Amino acid sequence: MASQPDQPVPPLLGTELQRVKIAVLGAQGVGKTSIVRQFVLNHFQEEYVPTTNRSCYHPSIIINDHLYEVNILDCPMIPYFPVSSLYEWADFRGYGLRTATAYILVFDITNDESFQYVKTLHEQIVESRGQSHDVPIFVVGNKRDLGNDRNISKREVANVVKKQWKTGYMECSAKYNWHVVVLFKEVMKTLDYLDWGGHKPASLRVQDAFRRNRCTIL
Repeated sequence: MASQPDQPVPPLLGTELQRVKIAVLGAQGVGKTSIVRQFVLNHFQEEYVPTTNRSCYHPSIIINDHLYEVNILDCPMIPYFPVSSLYEWADFRGYGLRTATAYILVFDITNDESFQYVKTLHEQIVESRGQSHDVPIFVVGNKRDLGNDRNISKREVANVVKKQWKTGYMECSAKYNWHVVVLFKEVMKTLDYLDWGGHKPASLRVQDAFRRNRCTIL
């Protein structure tokens, strides 16, 4: 009988801790902090307070019996994504942007300029870190509750993000906690798939994997 190739064996829950870092980036006022706090703290603050310093949140997540310690970086608006470690050390010391496991790029669906900023940021991340699916990027249109005031076509954005950039896209409302948990579930499912899938999946194959996975937030 022919021998079978070794397959990766998932760790038993509680015996191995996976660590990942997710950087949340976007223009000022798009709701980055609100999204993160809704996910981690289930809290929304009506008063807008601009983010001036990087904040870190450390939820633990179980997905497909794999335990993850997640470091979520809530960053203020950055003028550019550092092209090298030298630039990061000089202008974003301590941010850890270039070592993130995944990126969430947030824009405001009522503000076209915030999406143009995401376009620039996405291009810089891809140029800096390469187009490898090992570094997933998700684009998020926030403030879905203000849909009547939107000035960006969802269809046009989705076509650009999914077909041209080959990245995940969804819309959410941090204020009403709509699709916020789903967003982080999909990010984590992608990372888990990449860890245990054995190869780099295309965007559509990852999306298919989303529907088969389960995620529990501790």
